[in-house]
Amino acid sequence: MTNKIRGTLYTGVTSNLINRVLQHKLKLIEGFTKKYNLTKLVYYEDTNDVYSAISREKQINGMLRSKKIKLIESVNPNWEDLSKDWYK
Repeated sequence: MTNKIRGTLYTGVTSNLINRVLQHKLKLIEGFTKKYNLTKLVYYEDTNDVYSAISREKQINGMLRSKKIKLIESVNPNWEDLSKDWYK
């Protein structure tokens, strides 16, 4: 997740992406995403294996910012909010 200006990036793991993103958008969760107003979902990966999800999160968190940006832009070059139509 990020904010509107391609600023701070946040990577996390959840078993329910739709609900978790909504919690971040409504600022229901104290902490990093609320502090930095991170409400825009710009990238996600899907897996049914919690261990691979945690491993991938650690891998992404260990990347240089430039590599994270390349990863995002490989699927979302305009940094659109991928969750924009989820909550109508």
